[in-house]
Amino acid sequence: MAFHHLLVVDDEESMRHVLLLLLEQRGYAVRAVGSAEEALQELESRPYDVVITDVRMPRMSGIELVQRGRAASPETSFLVMSAYGSEELAIEALKAGAFDYVSKPFKPDELAIKLRMAEERERFRSQVQRLKAELHEEKGLDAIIGHSVATNDLARQIRRIAPVKTTVLITGESGTGKELVARALHELSPRSNQPFVGVNCGAIPETLMESELFGHVKGAFTDAGRNRKGLFAEADGGTLFLDEIAELSPQMQVKLLRVLQEEEIRPVGESRSQKIDVRVVAATMKDLQRAVADGSFREDLYYRLNVVNLDLPPLRARTDDIPPLVRHFLGKYNARLRREPPVRRISDEAMALLRSYPWPGNVRELENAIERALVLAEGEELGPEAFDRLRSAEARSSLAKGGRAVLLDDSELSIKQAVRRIEEELIRRALEHTGGNRTRAAQVLEISHRALLYKLKEFRIR
Repeated sequence: MAFHHLLVVDDEESMRHVLLLLLEQRGYAVRAVGSAEEALQELESRPYDVVITDVRMPRMSGIELVQRGRAASPETSFLVMSAYGSEELAIEALKAGAFDYVSKPFKPDELAIKLRMAEERERFRSQVQRLKAELHEEKGLDAIIGHSVATNDLARQIRRIAPVKTTVLITGESGTGKELVARALHELSPRSNQPFVGVNCGAIPETLMESELFGHVKGAFTDAGRNRKGLFAEADGGTLFLDEIAELSPQMQVKLLRVLQEEEIRPVGESRSQKIDVRVVAATMKDLQRAVADGSFREDLYYRLNVVNLDLPPLRARTDDIPPLVRHFLGKYNARLRREPPVRRISDEAMALLRSYPWPGNVRELENAIERALVLAEGEELGPEAFDRLRSAEARSSLAKGGRAVLLDDSELSIKQAVRRIEEELIRRALEHTGGNRTRAAQVLEISHRALLYKLKEFRIR
């Protein structure tokens, strides 16, 4: 991460002036105050990356400022300086929570080096947190499994697009692997050693979305007890993945468009903007062109997001990927479930069943089916009986002669129309299964509640 906003605290006006000139020449946005009390007020009103404070000041010392400042703004780093340098004072400053100590008078380059070291320290800390979170996650193209023509073509597009900082819109049905593709774009880009931050826009209440994306300052609203970084700031230097982008409210669409155009954010309650360097990758399972046509999605934002479009085909359109996916999930859940003996094979009959099933839930549903089969399996081979749910009367009613769906008319050749028919049928089944409970139906369907309400209106289901 790079530091942008610095606060200088010194009771000597001449020192404040010198530091302002020195730091502004190096590209920092700097504010200077003459007391620790003023500094605390600043920390409570807006976010700062670093506070550079003198030790000896009237009423409240720099050491006390560090202690109280870190409590008020945990994400701020503190650098202590003093003309009364001593080893004991340096140790006291570090114990209070300062990241470093510099003695007055100091050379300009010395202060610049200290700040760069602090930036590297924060970058390293962020990387450690990211690596811990991703330790057991698959990354890059290794996570995109399959050898169908469609999957190979997708991999080629990802390799071509990844190195360029351009916005990408990933489209496709639920369960097709949109986040895996977003992560692959990040891992194959020059930003791979910086954060990958993801958020589902349909999972956050509209009232909290602005604060979640852009952050807020203390007191910006009732529950804002302290300064908080937003997801854009967390992803600075890296990639921000906005899943289910169609769920954004019209007001948030306007704010997101401005961020994409200006490459700067303004936390809620803050009067100044800050520059950010973030690659945005968005995803949706909705038809955004239709949303633009009906006025629920801004046309200018659509074109800003859709610089490059990656449309992920459903699993039923790439059945050649099913065998390698099955092998992958067998290995994954043999290890995770500690199967003894492990399931080593899947019979030809079972594989034929898996290849003929339409998989409305796509790869996510296939993974779920394999995990369930391994939990219940007794031997080392999975037969068709291991997939009893797929063979149930309900599943058979949606399978047709020769592996085609009865939901499709014999003259039906439009994939979009076929998908609409299947979506409508699944929604009706989910509502029937949950006794009309829309919240539970959305959970069963693995879509947001807002997305379900949109679909109910679209299909005129009461």
